[in-house]
Amino acid sequence: MCGIVGYLGVEDAREIIISGLKRLEYRGYDSAGIALRKCDSGTFHIYKDKGRVARLEEIADFSFKTCLGIGHTRWATHGVPNKVNSHPHQSEKSRFFIVHNGVIDNYKELKSEILNGNKFVSDTDSEVIAHIIEKYSDEMSVNEAIRKTMSLLEGSYALAIIDTYNRDKIYACKNKSPLLLGLSDKGTIISSDVMALVGYSTKYVPLKDKTFVEITKKGYKTLDIIGKEVEHEVKVIDVDYFNIEKGEYSHFMLKEISEQPSVIRTIISKYFDKEEVTLNGDISKAIKESDRLYIIAAGTSMNAGFIGKELFEKMAFIPTEVHIASEFAYNMPLLSKKPLFIFISQSGETADLRAVLVNIKAAGYRSLTITNVKTSTLAREADHYVEIHAGPEIAVASTKAYTAQIVVLAILAYGQSDKHINLRKELSKVAISIENIIDKREYIEALVQEYLTKRNCFYIGRGIDYYACLESSLKLKEISYIQTEGFAAGELKHGTIALIEEDTPVIAIISQRSIGKNTRSNLNEVQSRGAKTLVISTNSVHEHGDQIVLDDVYELFSPLLTIIPAQFIAYYAALQRGYDIDKPRNLAKSVTVE
Repeated sequence: MCGIVGYLGVEDAREIIISGLKRLEYRGYDSAGIALRKCDSGTFHIYKDKGRVARLEEIADFSFKTCLGIGHTRWATHGVPNKVNSHPHQSEKSRFFIVHNGVIDNYKELKSEILNGNKFVSDTDSEVIAHIIEKYSDEMSVNEAIRKTMSLLEGSYALAIIDTYNRDKIYACKNKSPLLLGLSDKGTIISSDVMALVGYSTKYVPLKDKTFVEITKKGYKTLDIIGKEVEHEVKVIDVDYFNIEKGEYSHFMLKEISEQPSVIRTIISKYFDKEEVTLNGDISKAIKESDRLYIIAAGTSMNAGFIGKELFEKMAFIPTEVHIASEFAYNMPLLSKKPLFIFISQSGETADLRAVLVNIKAAGYRSLTITNVKTSTLAREADHYVEIHAGPEIAVASTKAYTAQIVVLAILAYGQSDKHINLRKELSKVAISIENIIDKREYIEALVQEYLTKRNCFYIGRGIDYYACLESSLKLKEISYIQTEGFAAGELKHGTIALIEEDTPVIAIISQRSIGKNTRSNLNEVQSRGAKTLVISTNSVHEHGDQIVLDDVYELFSPLLTIIPAQFIAYYAALQRGYDIDKPRNLAKSVTVE
């Protein structure tokens, strides 16, 4: 959450930073700001305001040349979104400018114990950091002052810092929150995400926790918190510029929904040799040797995890539990004797998951991360990782990453199964069937106009369809703001049916022969109370009048199909209401704070 971009070099810092912030806006868009050094005079200028990066472009002065600067796009944690609480923040005497991603847990204590008497402008925890650095810079070098400050901060931070007394340097440091250095022969970029580096840098350095960096025109130096130089890995940027642009699509979400068949085919190409799965043998061994799997995730990834539970238990007969990361981190249940923890995260930086990973590593348990970013913190720190190969996902509401996570979970489960199906063939059928749905999206748009006319909505299903309902309802609520809940169909009459009134939309997902009629019975119950019902079913279980009928696929893979019309329902519901589909209110793509 929040995006950081900084630059020092020979090119226009303002252009690089604003362009980078636009690409990172999915990480937060409550406010935006930039601090720039004027090349000829060396003076610094700050521009910031509530709103998006487009607002920053309106207020920034483009009349002078810049070669150094730091910028920020914010997702508010401390203090309401306004100009004063926007980054960059200044120290009390305005010597230091900082941008910060993360949360400082002990900022109130630092205020009272170290900065008693200082005058603060904002309500943020971030401003405290600038004040502390300035306080210690009176007693020691800037490097030492920043590292001293790092030692006092509790919580998470990625920081880019300007010292107005040292006008040809940028300082940076991090703990828990991601931060990268982009390298080129024309300068160095600091960013919280590789997206901001594409097109400017070909290589980058992922910084380690408690690392301090001093950047000059000649290069950079990485130190640990006590000032000792540390080794770092230089990686090649392998993100295609085309993949971070909308192209012919009106929204990234529509583009990413449409990319799902190609994502499945990419995964097949990465993890199959002809008909055989080709996974790292250590991963298969770790799963085989465990007596229970614990899937740890949040949001959409957790909904994929519920499908994974079905796959592991029904295909591989391995007991599997799914847990909310934010709860598990502080309320761990009794564990089996030989657990394997599977962490699912699109970004690989989710703070709640990392808190769990730290705890289970300390206890000596094994871990596997499933992520879209192989260089992410969760991928690096787990014992094993599997990349989902979904490509960049820009829209805040996840679509293709969810699909890719389920496909990878299916591959992992299949590796421990009796191989009673041809997995490659079945997944290929799914890809073709998704294309058939995409071709009929205008029909789904018309259904949305007819059925989603109220402020609330319910998805109902049983078994694996219920888990599909959880993700379907999440998609609808997070971008259309329709109050939507996903329910096990039989639970409606245990309280929730009290909310059903005339024309309440109820969407049923039915893909399983064994319990399809049970769900239809529950549909009759809500219809008799005035609900307006819409059915998403597969061909073998459909009945006359079902509005959306999908191809038949291997039953455990049905969520890969049923989610597609649900994604379109969410998309068109938001479109018809005039909402910002790619950047829904109050949300951010990468949740890097607990």
